[in-house]
Amino acid sequence: MVAFPVRGRTTAAPATPSAELARLLGPTRAGLLAALARPASTGELAARHFLSPATVSYHLGVLYRSGLVSRARSGRSVLYHRTPAGSRLSNGGEGTRREGGA
Repeated sequence: MVAFPVRGRTTAAPATPSAELARLLGPTRAGLLAALARPASTGELAARHFLSPATVSYHLGVLYRSGLVSRARSGRSVLYHRTPAGSRLSNGGEGTRREGGA
């Protein structure tokens, strides 16, 4: 038997958010934010995270209203991606300058 991966489907495991981010946003939202290192649609994220599209859509809506992700139409799909604020939060603030002495 020969098997080939389905074209257009990602087989990579979902990105794992930090424990701190999961405590702040909740594990589902943190996982979705971490997964948006590359733009993805609701359907792609649902398949990758083994969630219903409605659940993913709800959490992406919260992240969108919080300014952590943005969305743009691409053909018949809507792709979500992290905003600079979402990337900073997802990366644990790496590359940001901290005010004060610590």
